[in-house]
Amino acid sequence: MEYTENITGIKINVQAVDITIGDDVKDTIRKSIARLSRFYDRIEWADIYLEDKKEKKTQQKQVSIRLGILGNDPFASEYGNNFHELLTNVEDKLRKQLERR
Repeated sequence: MEYTENITGIKINVQAVDITIGDDVKDTIRKSIARLSRFYDRIEWADIYLEDKKEKKTQQKQVSIRLGILGNDPFASEYGNNFHELLTNVEDKLRKQLERR
């Protein structure tokens, strides 16, 4: 599943590998990107990658986000069992990277 949308001038590209994500996960993505834009107002795009490896017993899910800004693009990734928690953890990692700029 892939989809693209614009939120507060930021182009969001979501790629969910072999899964369909629900509206609740999409809403969490929107909120995370909106919060990140408060820390750094020149984010041009966000690439979000979601994967669920059902063959693994633990830490099946992966969330990775790359932000498009001038200079090096901040990137963070996390593995676990809940997309909402993973999005929050990745958001925290990206926020720390943006605060250092």
